[in-house]
Amino acid sequence: MGFASFIGRLLFASVFLLAAWQEYNSFSADGGPAARSLKVKIDAFSRLVSSRTDVKLPPIDAKSLVAASIAMKGLGGILFVVGSSVGANILLIHQVIFTPILYDFYKHDVNKKAFTNLLVPFVQNIALLGALLLYIDMNNSTPKRHQLKRKGHKPKAN
Repeated sequence: MGFASFIGRLLFASVFLLAAWQEYNSFSADGGPAARSLKVKIDAFSRLVSSRTDVKLPPIDAKSLVAASIAMKGLGGILFVVGSSVGANILLIHQVIFTPILYDFYKHDVNKKAFTNLLVPFVQNIALLGALLLYIDMNNSTPKRHQLKRKGHKPKAN
């Protein structure tokens, strides 16, 4: 079971690790293509939040956000592979922050192709989010080794 669990964590984390590697390789002084694409998405997301809640979001630097995304995917992925729930929590936070910004299907008409093109990866990321929640819950509910050890014997009363 231990080896199969490791392989499963490795395969799951490979989605994040490969994405982080790809973004890292294309990262440049201006943040690269990921930052340019993210800037458009951030602006649209900020306008949507402002129009729906009358709250103006502060300006967000896309380059810094891409750098944070790379760090979260890389560190979270590596920690997840070794079985750390901290890694799962980092990936969970990444998914919660970036999924609604990157896959903004909600701003498109349902009958348009862009809606479907964004909805499918959004749902896939929600599935990854669900898998992370399941992992965290299972990891927290599994008894730890030190909890399974017996405590010292009580002396018998005469």
